[in-house]
Amino acid sequence: MTSFVLTVKCPSRRGIVAAIANFLTENGCNITDSHQYDDPLTGQFFTRITFHPETGATAAALRDGFAGVADPFEMDWAIHDGTAKMKVLLMVSNFGHCLNDLLYRWRIGALPIEIVGVISNHMTYQKVVVNHDIPFHCIRVTKDNKPQAEAQMMAVVEETGAELVVLARYMQILSDALCQKMSGRIINIHHSFLPSFKGANPYKQAYERGVKLIGATAHYVTADLDEGPIIEQDTVRITHAQSPDDYVSLGRDVEAQVLARAIHAHIHHRAFLNGNKTVVFPASPGSYASERMG
Repeated sequence: MTSFVLTVKCPSRRGIVAAIANFLTENGCNITDSHQYDDPLTGQFFTRITFHPETGATAAALRDGFAGVADPFEMDWAIHDGTAKMKVLLMVSNFGHCLNDLLYRWRIGALPIEIVGVISNHMTYQKVVVNHDIPFHCIRVTKDNKPQAEAQMMAVVEETGAELVVLARYMQILSDALCQKMSGRIINIHHSFLPSFKGANPYKQAYERGVKLIGATAHYVTADLDEGPIIEQDTVRITHAQSPDDYVSLGRDVEAQVLARAIHAHIHHRAFLNGNKTVVFPASPGSYASERMG
């Protein structure tokens, strides 16, 4: 059955939900899932609606018709094909736990994306990637060649048609210009401790301070390093009996899970930018099981 996802962000005012519902009804569409949020602080309204047309209406026809509904409300909107797989480009350095986890989820169908390539500044995971029949691009990055390296990265993005870039423990800082150009289209994962430990060996620092919770944060990338709008977070408890190696193992595991859930939220159009924050709606029926894998 043909399924579509309507996403809307606009200034809050009366009549938005009624206008959307009337349009879908008039075009013979049946709503199967719906979420909405009215933010009193930003004055923004958000909604995500899954529906299927019972009269055979096409996506193009629905988009043409909905434009007339959207304009009076100043909507930032889109109608997505619910069965289309988003094109995703992965980037990795020398830590492969997130990359391997994503490749596994993709291979068994738990991560419904089209991986169009992997970029790395090292050759460490070339064989792993190529063995999955995925194009591998080694783009070395130095202090002197960074603008040229980022131009190569953008060329890969454009040539592959990548709609989302995932930094699966890619350990190079992206330039402000690249972050702005790809705003809302790059997701990063990093360790998140209480307190926060920066620099080398964060897990060793956490062990030495007797941390009881370690975790991970997935967020959209902005020019502010590791401070972009947060999509997903999680933690795992630590006891005094666990070793530094346990910290590393548990930390990598939670990083992989959090990143996968953040990607699911984005590819299913559940994550909306809301200033420096995000609005993330719950998983739709049929996708929840795969999103909670791991």
